[in-house]
Amino acid sequence: MGPRRSCDDRSVTSPHQTPEPHGHAHGPGHGSEPGSGHGSGPSQGHGGGHGHSHSHGPAAPVSRHLRKVIAAVLIPFATAVVVGLVVLWPGGTPAHERTGVGFDRQTQQGEVVSVEHVDCKDVNAAQVPPTGDTSTPEGREAVNAQQGQCAKATVEVTTGPDEGRRFVEIVQPDAPRQLHEGQGVVVAYAPDAPHDLQYSVTDVNRKVPLAVLAGIFALVVVLVGRMRGVMALVALAASFLVLTLFILPAILEGSNPLVVAVVGSSAIMLIALYMCHGLSARTSVAVLGTLISLMLIGLLGSVFIDWASLSGNTDDNTGLIHGLYPEIDMSGLLLAGIIIGSLGVLDDVTVTQTSAVWELHQADPGMGPRGLYRAAIRIGRDHIASVVNTLVLAYAGAALPLLLLFSIAQSSMGTVANSELVAEEIVRTLVGSIGLVASVPVTTALAALVVSADRPAPGGGKPAAVRGGRRRRAK
Repeated sequence: MGPRRSCDDRSVTSPHQTPEPHGHAHGPGHGSEPGSGHGSGPSQGHGGGHGHSHSHGPAAPVSRHLRKVIAAVLIPFATAVVVGLVVLWPGGTPAHERTGVGFDRQTQQGEVVSVEHVDCKDVNAAQVPPTGDTSTPEGREAVNAQQGQCAKATVEVTTGPDEGRRFVEIVQPDAPRQLHEGQGVVVAYAPDAPHDLQYSVTDVNRKVPLAVLAGIFALVVVLVGRMRGVMALVALAASFLVLTLFILPAILEGSNPLVVAVVGSSAIMLIALYMCHGLSARTSVAVLGTLISLMLIGLLGSVFIDWASLSGNTDDNTGLIHGLYPEIDMSGLLLAGIIIGSLGVLDDVTVTQTSAVWELHQADPGMGPRGLYRAAIRIGRDHIASVVNTLVLAYAGAALPLLLLFSIAQSSMGTVANSELVAEEIVRTLVGSIGLVASVPVTTALAALVVSADRPAPGGGKPAAVRGGRRRRAK
């Protein structure tokens, strides 16, 4: 049985590239030592189709000395993150009196048991009769309420203390959400309302399609990514646990959103990167590059949020949060969102750049830090172009309904950009993009310095013994 592999064991170097002139022995035991380990070529346990060992083994580890230097930096950082988690760990989401507004409502599950089509005049008799003027939205709504066939749905509550209770929901013919028999729905409960009006339908139940889609996603990730895909899913679950058990409750308890976001993001970064890519020097360099970029994003975000006078309270949801928990710093919450939102893309960029430097070093161990940097930065420039475009389009897609409203109002581009709702997205996009762009040269330079500053092993850099055609993996 071969050595056990982590999710980072595979090199991205092509197995078809031309073999190096001096053999293939610079493997895991001593691949970081330029000029050492040149064996007798393909005869060292590798067949003709298996000639280049870089395509099958892990990236060459750095020396023990350099690993100690990296550990001296990362261990205090990881310790500080753990201490921050312990100190800021919340006791749970603080209780409050429900307002019955927006998401702050008591909800239960329900099911539509029957739907009857009736004349809208019969079910909307209590409304103000229409004037016939359809030039205004109010007039058109009043006319529609008295015309056509409305749906009279009988809904049964299926959870909670009133399970089995039924109520009637009237659906207008032009309503965006229509109900049909057997459909699962979410119902809101208003205890202070009259008995017949205490329950109302607020949404449809989408749990089944969402669960199926999540299952398909997990299956595709595991089938394509195999063990690395499994570890990525585990890391994703751990990230959600940190978000739901630490970040959100800690902010609601009144802790500084920026401090909570920094500690929580650092914890997510350490868990996700090391869990998927292994406990190695290469992953540690990616962690350092991500950390430096997050610090830059936090600094720029703080400066420009304050300079642009962004309050973070721009819609009904943020207004509801501020009303329920007035002690929360909404501008700090905005900055925390920028940091957390940038973390996922940062991980991708820093890991890619670090891997590129390691693979280039394995392909040519004699290449110095400047040569490594120049070669890897060319890869990074392509990555920068695609990532920045991805961020901008992602934020534009999320804000598309808002942009349509501005277009309908025929507002100028300057007016649109100056509104706080759009200005928040501009700051979020540009600050995150600056951090992503900066992460490429920062991480590439760190990786080039680390892999080039490696010291030879004490034994003179002799190659490790090869058994059964496979190289022994160094830790």
